[in-house]
Amino acid sequence: MSLLLCSQEYARRPYHVEMLGIHLFTAQELAYVIYHYPLLVLDGFINDDLLEFLKEELNLGMLAVKLERWLKRQEKLDEALVLILQECGYYNGVEINRFRHRLMDLRKKHPAEFSKLKADELFSMHQYTRAARLYEELLDRPADKHVDDTFLVKVLNNLGACHAQTFHFDKAYEAYEKAYLRNGKEELLQRMYILTLLDEKVRLGEHIQAVISEEQKEAWAKRLKDVRDRAARSDAVAQLEALFKKDSIRRQAGQTELVHRWKQEFRRQFK
Repeated sequence: MSLLLCSQEYARRPYHVEMLGIHLFTAQELAYVIYHYPLLVLDGFINDDLLEFLKEELNLGMLAVKLERWLKRQEKLDEALVLILQECGYYNGVEINRFRHRLMDLRKKHPAEFSKLKADELFSMHQYTRAARLYEELLDRPADKHVDDTFLVKVLNNLGACHAQTFHFDKAYEAYEKAYLRNGKEELLQRMYILTLLDEKVRLGEHIQAVISEEQKEAWAKRLKDVRDRAARSDAVAQLEALFKKDSIRRQAGQTELVHRWKQEFRRQFK
């Protein structure tokens, strides 16, 4: 991600936002992160480390004191986030009011939907390991009117996509298989079959083999070849992202040789 800077006064010791994998140097950068990523800052973002950063590096001691009072009251920190935006002076009143309403809308979400949206946000930012952790937690939630088969299939599909992105093809297969057993969609069969082409150690279960026709295998193999040809002309990241996408993306493919060549290098990014 990139940030728009409007101040040349950098902190001597930047503030690390682990969830985003970035360092913040200015109050404007802090405001930018809060405004654009509300899902990731609603809970747990304001802590003692952030207060120290405000006091010691940004000379915002009064703001830190106000936020500290909020923490001691153990109230929801939605308005505390709004206060940070106001004090940083990066957004105008209309924008801040719009942000406040976004927070209100998010708070109305079912807890499971809120967690899924947060995981989806992390996925979109290539934070696959963190997204996978949230998807796995969602699978342990008790069923209700919202956490039904339709919802769980989406979670399982996205979990499979996270594992595929990080080359854990066996785990990806397991997630896709569980999703298929809930709704039986052909696109999930395709993804499982593609995984067997990406990694010879991944094998189709007998019950899955029984429902895949030779015509389907031929068509999916052709898609694999088409994407392989396109991938050979694109950069590494684009090729990896072409393999698996979340939710209803239909086209999944890759290249076995390419995957093995990048495997170790790519995995180091997640350590």
